[in-house]
Amino acid sequence: MFKNVFPSRFSIINAFAVLFLIVSSLVRLIFLAIDFSQIEHSFFGLVKICCVGLFFDLGTISFFYAVATLYFLLLPKKFYGSLADRIVSYFGLFVGLLIVYFSFFAEITFWDEFQRRFNFIAVDYLIYTYEVVKNINESYPLPILISGMLLLVVFTIWLFKRKGVFNKAFGATTTFRQKLVPTLIALVLVSFYSGTIENEDAEISNNRYNNELSKAGIYSFFAAFRNNELSYTEFYRTIPEQKALSMVEERVKAPSDSLLNPQKNILRLVKGDVEKRPNVVLICVESLSAGYLGVFGNDERLTPNLDSIAKAETYFTNLYATGTRTVRGMEAITMAVPPTPGRSIVKREHNQDLYTIGEVFKSKGYARTFFYGGDGYFDNMDKFFSGNGFDIVDRGRGFLPSGDIVTKRNNIEDDEVTFENAWGVCDEDIFNKVLKEADSSLKKRKPFFNFIMTTSNHKPYTYPEGRIDVPSGTGRSGAVKYTDYAIGDFLKKAQTKSWYKDTVFVIMADHCAGSAGKWELDVANYHIPAIIVNADGLKGTQIDQQCSQIDVMPTLFSLLGWEYKNNFFGRDVFSLKPSEQRAFIGNYRKLGLLKANDLMVLGDGKTANQYKWNQQDNSLKKEALDTTFLTQTISFYQLADYLYNHGGLDVNLAQ
Repeated sequence: MFKNVFPSRFSIINAFAVLFLIVSSLVRLIFLAIDFSQIEHSFFGLVKICCVGLFFDLGTISFFYAVATLYFLLLPKKFYGSLADRIVSYFGLFVGLLIVYFSFFAEITFWDEFQRRFNFIAVDYLIYTYEVVKNINESYPLPILISGMLLLVVFTIWLFKRKGVFNKAFGATTTFRQKLVPTLIALVLVSFYSGTIENEDAEISNNRYNNELSKAGIYSFFAAFRNNELSYTEFYRTIPEQKALSMVEERVKAPSDSLLNPQKNILRLVKGDVEKRPNVVLICVESLSAGYLGVFGNDERLTPNLDSIAKAETYFTNLYATGTRTVRGMEAITMAVPPTPGRSIVKREHNQDLYTIGEVFKSKGYARTFFYGGDGYFDNMDKFFSGNGFDIVDRGRGFLPSGDIVTKRNNIEDDEVTFENAWGVCDEDIFNKVLKEADSSLKKRKPFFNFIMTTSNHKPYTYPEGRIDVPSGTGRSGAVKYTDYAIGDFLKKAQTKSWYKDTVFVIMADHCAGSAGKWELDVANYHIPAIIVNADGLKGTQIDQQCSQIDVMPTLFSLLGWEYKNNFFGRDVFSLKPSEQRAFIGNYRKLGLLKANDLMVLGDGKTANQYKWNQQDNSLKKEALDTTFLTQTISFYQLADYLYNHGGLDVNLAQ
């Protein structure tokens, strides 16, 4: 029976399939061992991981099998073992093995960074091969790994040959009819998996690690490739659009605000006071979790400068990032909007001529510049910022056509660089460039707003030697300490400048160091620091309101006494009543609203789950749905998506 279903002509792909299942299971066991303490490891929990994992592994191998069997089916019997048959068979196996071994290696590195199987981030990384390959090369011994992979492929082919796999295939007497059965089985399986099985079907547990272990990497990659943008109305719970608008209008409008287009959008006029127009420098720090700072309980003394600055100035104690990637942080800071599902707006097609904080600064006569230590083509940053009125300062390697930058672009030249890795120049170098540009801005007699994106606190965690007592490249703790050093050095140098006394600094993380956790949304992994430096009347102040990354800049505008047109979902935190305090947290699929210790999570299968968050152990306890809370959560996310897709976040609304 077995020989009839899997005849000898198919011995090569049969052996490949068995090898794939073995290696895939081994990788799953490696991940399980790495994060064993995080998983739900009851007997039935482990059985489910194995069974669901095997199901998705079989789905993956069916695609390989279908391609191979079509070749074997269509090749006439008289050509079995011919030179052409041997070349195609050996080459096809070589490519297949290379794909499998490379994907498994890539999975391990991806898991090390994100504690997830491949998702849309991995798909995005295909676009940015320069940074990604360079980062891998700086983080791992790439030449050795590539050589090892090639040797492994050659060894596997040799092993197949030694076991007689090729002789069976080339010496087979299998007829067309005999080949038809396995081919049809493979094609049916491909149709079944591609047509009915979603990658999310592996999520059968309340524990996120269990769900990720149940998936297959290659299957997850192609699922993400197909679904890296999600339609809110198609995949998430909805309410009538007008109801969503009314609810959000009520929650974003401060008592003194005036809605300008009621029942159409959330554009409103914010009343001001005595206006101050200092320079504003915003430092967006790569991957800085609140848990690294001493003011939040860390005792490793990684951030002595940030700790002393926070205590002396103004810092947020209960602030949460909207997402887990840099572009999400940029979206939240510049647009003050909850995260939309799928890709960040920064990476979408319609990401220009939007109403951003840059427009508010423009209305007050500010020059606006985005600083980045790498090439801003990465993650579409240059197009986003230039398309929304910011000048660009970056490495300018020329990956973007000149027409894609519609504002002034100023390169960081080689002679301005003391240290550089895959992601860009070290934080000291970008800060020195900011100092130089700020000095030249004085000649223009205009206040400036500078948005700085740092890079040093990112794998491979390399930085100039001798600055701190942790060797470069040894891990994130050293990178955090170096970033802290660089920020402290920058502020000391800035204090010697004539423009310092008229400058407010905002220091805020783009997102936390990691998003891994057991739960749908791991709340503690969204807690980030933010500090306001040199703001009049706020020295030594803690801002304890529970709030979101989208609230920081509206709060600053309020502190400056500005009257302006406001199209933001973010609020001045000082105007928030206790019942209005909330934070938006999410990843590309899950959208959450946190209110005190209550968390509502919307999923892309039109699901909704409510939890009670225990801050002590960061656990989530599932609760019955509160319909009012659910409707409120839907209203925010649904309206944000609707306004973006229907021009409701465009700059022309406020003109």
